[in-house]
Amino acid sequence: MSLQTHFIPSLIVFLLSFPSYYSFPGISEASGYDASAGRANPWYPSTIQGRNFGSSKMGRSLAAVKTFNVNDYGAKGDGSDATEAFNNAWMAACSLSQGSVIVVRKNKNYLLKPITFEGPCKSSITVHIYETLQASADRSAYSKDLTRWLVFENVQILAVEGGGTINGNGKIWWENSCKVNDDLSCKDAPTKMHVSFEKCVGVEVSGLTITAPADSPNTDGIHVTRTQNIQISSSVIGTGDDCISIVSGSQKVQANGITCGPDHGISFGSLGDGNSEAHVSDVTLNGATLTGTTNGVRIKTWQGGSKFQNIEMHNVKNTIIIDQKYCDQDKPCKSQSRAVQVQNVLYRNIKGTSSSSETIQIDCSEKFPCKGIVLQGIDLRVGGKAAIAECNNAKITEKGNVSPSCT
Repeated sequence: MSLQTHFIPSLIVFLLSFPSYYSFPGISEASGYDASAGRANPWYPSTIQGRNFGSSKMGRSLAAVKTFNVNDYGAKGDGSDATEAFNNAWMAACSLSQGSVIVVRKNKNYLLKPITFEGPCKSSITVHIYETLQASADRSAYSKDLTRWLVFENVQILAVEGGGTINGNGKIWWENSCKVNDDLSCKDAPTKMHVSFEKCVGVEVSGLTITAPADSPNTDGIHVTRTQNIQISSSVIGTGDDCISIVSGSQKVQANGITCGPDHGISFGSLGDGNSEAHVSDVTLNGATLTGTTNGVRIKTWQGGSKFQNIEMHNVKNTIIIDQKYCDQDKPCKSQSRAVQVQNVLYRNIKGTSSSSETIQIDCSEKFPCKGIVLQGIDLRVGGKAAIAECNNAKITEKGNVSPSCT
């Protein structure tokens, strides 16, 4: 499926989706199909915007498609509830045997409660978002599922594009988070990712601008799980958590032209929670700029063949991290006899400044040490001076100039 989307933090989820394309600031394409793929889901974000609008490369001409205007189905675009109108427009387009386009017009503001745009559909669908989609601020509207707002599920050949804005009204969730208010329980607390791709195959994401306050909890920009063949490019992300997070079951993930900050940087994981098995492979980050982030590129695994290259960092606290002893809970984690194996990771041509003297931290398991870690062309400094690298239980090869060095 092909999905094009530009979204606001924690707003959209794609599930069991194939050849998909998502783009707000510019349209891109994705190809390939696998009936076993999944969906993409949006959460409660602050804001997602598209920077420009182009033309889809999905092989469809406007003359060959039928257009569905959500206003024709009762949406007023004046801030009143448009959920039913959007659902009816989707069902009409999904049931059509020829390609279809759903249009969200300019100069309008559409309020939406949680909604699932579900397939399979009879043909390709493009969703043009030219204006603002705004999440309902009524928390009771999410009583059935606190984790999702806009969901595209089991859809093939889908494009979401435009140049509009998706406003997740995140503030109402952040101020009721257990990470903000210690009196609240973290049990069954909602996750607030902006854009999530789950069990998808063949996805291209391009030209997204995702924004949330630096202190907004758990607001990952783009989250990738159990998804294969996904390309993320030319996007600007600044949130309160990971810029991009890639977790178990994800393969062949490519990201380039990414700008992060402020946030927690780009992360693999966390992986291996509760002694579970976790597999992530063939991930390439080629070309990124991180400014004022807590971390740079981080691999975090709970106890129990990827590349990072051509990355520029400015005032990043922890630039390169591998943490096989990751623990995100109130009580200290017990030492485990199992761990997620980390191997064959290349860090190449990473340069910039750090706000912390110990800028490289590679902390691997004694029983399952990291293998095949390569540092090549690394130049990271603190206030014009050389930084420090702390490396434990890892087999590391250094090529060319590497500063700071693990040896």
